[in-house]
Amino acid sequence: MRPENRSKRCLPSLRGFSLLALACAALTLTACSELGPGNASSYFADTPPPPAGYLRWSNGRSPKTIDPARAAAAPEADIARSIFEGLTDIDPSTLEAIPAAAESWEANGDSTVWIFRLREGLKWSNGTEVTADDFVRSWKRAADLMPRAPHRGLLETIAGVERTSGVATMPGNTNGNAGPLSKLGFQPGVQSSITAVAFRAEPTVGPLPAETETALVFGAVAHDAQTLVVTLKRPDPEFPKLVAHTIFRPIPPVAAGLGEGPLTPTTVTNGPFVISEASAKMIRLTRSETYWGRESVRLERVDMIAAETIESALDAYRAGQIDVITNAEFSPVLLKLLLPYDDFRRTQFAALNFYEVNASRRPFNDRRVREALAIAIERERLAEGELEGSTTPAFSIFPFGSAAASNLLQDKMRARELMRNAGFENGQGFPTVRLIVNRNDTQQRIARSVAAMWKETLNIETEIVVLESAEVEQARAAGEFDLIRRGMVLQTPDSHYNLGAIFGPGFRSPLAPAPSPSPTPNVANSGNNTATQATPTPAPAVISSEEDALYELTAIPLYFPTSYSLVRPYVSGFTPNSFDFQLLQRVSIEQGYPLAGAIGPDRTGK
Repeated sequence: MRPENRSKRCLPSLRGFSLLALACAALTLTACSELGPGNASSYFADTPPPPAGYLRWSNGRSPKTIDPARAAAAPEADIARSIFEGLTDIDPSTLEAIPAAAESWEANGDSTVWIFRLREGLKWSNGTEVTADDFVRSWKRAADLMPRAPHRGLLETIAGVERTSGVATMPGNTNGNAGPLSKLGFQPGVQSSITAVAFRAEPTVGPLPAETETALVFGAVAHDAQTLVVTLKRPDPEFPKLVAHTIFRPIPPVAAGLGEGPLTPTTVTNGPFVISEASAKMIRLTRSETYWGRESVRLERVDMIAAETIESALDAYRAGQIDVITNAEFSPVLLKLLLPYDDFRRTQFAALNFYEVNASRRPFNDRRVREALAIAIERERLAEGELEGSTTPAFSIFPFGSAAASNLLQDKMRARELMRNAGFENGQGFPTVRLIVNRNDTQQRIARSVAAMWKETLNIETEIVVLESAEVEQARAAGEFDLIRRGMVLQTPDSHYNLGAIFGPGFRSPLAPAPSPSPTPNVANSGNNTATQATPTPAPAVISSEEDALYELTAIPLYFPTSYSLVRPYVSGFTPNSFDFQLLQRVSIEQGYPLAGAIGPDRTGK
């Protein structure tokens, strides 16, 4: 019997299957040695490709908006990226900024002023000219949306977009991954400071009071129709990566169809595709006639097909009705079922679960203590145990960090030595750690496991305090914690911005440098239960890189979540990456792709 035929017998139909049946299917597949991860001829389905230039993509439920400023996540963001083009885009393979509406850019010496030069002949889909002023107007409008723009915080890098006090929960997204992310403690709504904006289109005549000058002058100015000058509050050498985000994409002066009402094919856009049909079940995109790079866009049509459940999406995929599935909630049972197939992809997702350390409190102001806590955690045990293999251990701050970034070592012996040098040999005199987590079953299990690891390795006690999400934010704002659980979904490969999002504006914390090791540490059992050796006056430590963050360890990384997708072998240019960014103008359907050995309901693979 041919291996592929034997494989086919191992695969039952998904239609009408219960969770128990799927579990049995997964166990059956495990026994099929021919379906191991190394078999490059195994695909979850074998059906012919669609006509050239035609892609069918299921990326979650029906979108609620196509407004690039309101798009919280997929499917909205996928559509917004396809029909609106920003100054730059992100290369899915390298995560570097590449030219889009802007053909070039440059910065001043400290990367606080950026000049973007637009391509000649940029057109909206109605034939009118796209100008630098369209970007200025769109950015101001996005800032004015306030909480209705879930990622408005990205705009706060621009001079004139100011922050005010307060905490709010942004509207939850319609991301199909919100299910698994919420189980891991990532809230569907984005916890963020409320911000307000005050600006004028042009600087006022005469000097402004120093305390109001930044707030009154908007930092993006159209120098002429093709030149945009952007002034930032602080240096960002990676700003071109940031402006690739959908919130920076322009909308036309008359933005019909961009509200929260029914989607419409009359929306004017400037990207490689336009909306030609729109319904609750499907949005059809067709290649734009006015896009500057139209000749390089190989797809003529893209159908964005809504799927309420992963089971319905999988049925359509196996029946040859869908070419790509993304943004779906894959249960642990389905993951076991799909793992052997080569069209099933796993990607480390751009989100971080970590413990923030209150470095203003003793003994956590000692860097050695923070490192000891960090390297005493067995992250592989967390990922494979409490998290059932659905995450990747985080030995760095970013899942897309540079090769130069020093990975976080896991070393129990060094952890004990660090604690001994800090004056807490075998945990003597160390205060009970107050660890705050949100009311989430997974996070509570993780906290108990981490507490057990600290007890086993360092002989210290941990009090786990479970609070509602709003109470967690209040405790963090008040500094009433030793360690606090945080989860952050990163929106951009701009590491400079991401460091600010994690560590705060300026990336400065009141950290005390570690004192010189004492050969005979003096341990006191006073009220603070800290070593009596002299501690230098805290001095601000600058965290300007991932390496700095891994040295200071005011954020102890735990794990990265995983995103999953199914992509047919004949779909070329659909590149997996941590942000699930795709450039549809690079995607194509390869005809005549050899599918010998593929296993599906309609072919034998002979």
